[in-house]
Amino acid sequence: MTGDHDPNHLLDANGGLPEAQPPWPARDKLRITAVRPVVTAPEGLPLVVVKVETSEPGLYGLGCATFTQRYAAVAAAVAEHVGPLAVGRHPADIEDITRTVHFSSYWRNGPVLNNALSGLDQALWDIAGKRAGMPVHELLGGRVRGGIEVYTHASGADTAEVLDEAERLIAQGYRNIRLQRSEPGLGSYGAPGTGGHYPGSPNPDGWDPERYLRNTPSLFEAARQRLGREINLMHDVHSRLTPKQAIVLARALEPYGLSFLEDVIPSEHYDRLPEVRAASPVPLAVGEQLGSVVDAARLIRDGGVDLIRLHTSAVGGLTPTRKLAALAELCGVRTAFHSPADVSPIGVAANLAVDVSSPAFGFQESHEYNEAAHEVFPGCPDVTAGYMYPSNEPGWGVDLDEREAAKYPPTKFLFDRWAAVVRRPDGALEAP
Repeated sequence: MTGDHDPNHLLDANGGLPEAQPPWPARDKLRITAVRPVVTAPEGLPLVVVKVETSEPGLYGLGCATFTQRYAAVAAAVAEHVGPLAVGRHPADIEDITRTVHFSSYWRNGPVLNNALSGLDQALWDIAGKRAGMPVHELLGGRVRGGIEVYTHASGADTAEVLDEAERLIAQGYRNIRLQRSEPGLGSYGAPGTGGHYPGSPNPDGWDPERYLRNTPSLFEAARQRLGREINLMHDVHSRLTPKQAIVLARALEPYGLSFLEDVIPSEHYDRLPEVRAASPVPLAVGEQLGSVVDAARLIRDGGVDLIRLHTSAVGGLTPTRKLAALAELCGVRTAFHSPADVSPIGVAANLAVDVSSPAFGFQESHEYNEAAHEVFPGCPDVTAGYMYPSNEPGWGVDLDEREAAKYPPTKFLFDRWAAVVRRPDGALEAP
C-alpha cells in the first residue's frame, strides 16, 4: 500500500501514532481525561449517555447519544473510536474536537457515528456551561421566550378512547396534542393495534394504507366536534404513504386545521417532499430519521418541510443542531424536535436550550419520565401545565447517578425486531 491509504505514513519517527492535538498552544492545563458510554433503561428503552471527565476534580460533562435500536454499536463507537480522539484535548475546543471526530472515520454520518459524536459534543457543552457558571442556553445567546409549550400524544383503540385521553391531557394544561387511533396490523404508530400473525403470511387484518386513508379523517372530524377549535392537533403518519397518498390524506384533513402532519413518506423518498409540500394544505413536519446534517439542510433549503423535526443526537449533537436552527430561521422553517421516550433527559435539556434561544422554534415533542428515570437522572426535565423550561443551573442542569443507572440494564433486540411485525394484508413487510 502506498499514498494516502498507507497507514505507515501516519507514524512518527519512533513508530508511534500522532496525537489528535491542534497546532495552537493550550490556554491552561485543563484536559479531557476519559470519555465513557453509559447505557441504562429505566423505562425499558435503552438510553446511551456519554460522560466526559476532565483533569479538574469534579468537572465532567454529560451528553445524549441515544440510538435505541443500535445502542451497543453506539457505545462501542464511543469507547473504541470517539473517546480516544478526545482524551488529552482541552474541552473548550468543541468545534475543532467534533470536526476531528467527524472527519476521522473518512466514511462519515449515519445514526451510529453521529450519536457517538453527539454524546461527546453535548458533554463538552455541558462542561462549557459549568466552567462559565451559566446554563447552556445563555451560551447560545439567551432566551427569546420564557418557556417551551410542548405537545404530547393521545392514543387509543377507538375514537372515543383517543378523545378521552385528549381531554385528560387538556385538563392537565396541554394545548398541543397528537392524535393516533389504532389501525389493524400494528400500523398506526403510537397506538395499540391488532396483529400477531406469522411474519410473511397473509392476514386480512394487516396494515392497509387505503383503509387508513379512508378512516383517518373521521378521527379528526370527531375531535373537532368534541374538543373544539382552540386545541392544536397533529398526526403522525410514520412514513407509510406514497407521495400521492400523502397528498390525498393532507387534503382530506384540511377542514380540521391540523398544525402539522408528521413523517408522511419514507425517508428514502425525501427528494419528493417539495412536491408533496407544494400540494399539501397542511404543514409538514419531517426529519427525525435523518442521520446527516447536509440532508437536514437540504430539506430546509429546498422547500421540503414546514417544520424540521430532528432527533438531535442523530445529526451529531448541539453544535450542528444550532446551525440548522439558524438556517431554518433564515429560510422561514420552524423547528419541531423529536423527543419521545427514546431521548434521554440530557437530550431533552439540549433540545430545550435550542428551543428557548431560537426564533425558529415551532413545536417541541414531550415525554413525562417515570420515577426511575428521575432517580437515574437528577434534574430530569418535567412538564408543567403544558410547558417545559430549561434549567438555570450551569450546563444542562441534569446529572447522572451511575449507581441507579446500573439497576436498569438494557434488553437486547427488543426495539429493533418490532419492525418485523408491521405487515400488509398479503404478508409483505411495511416500513415501521
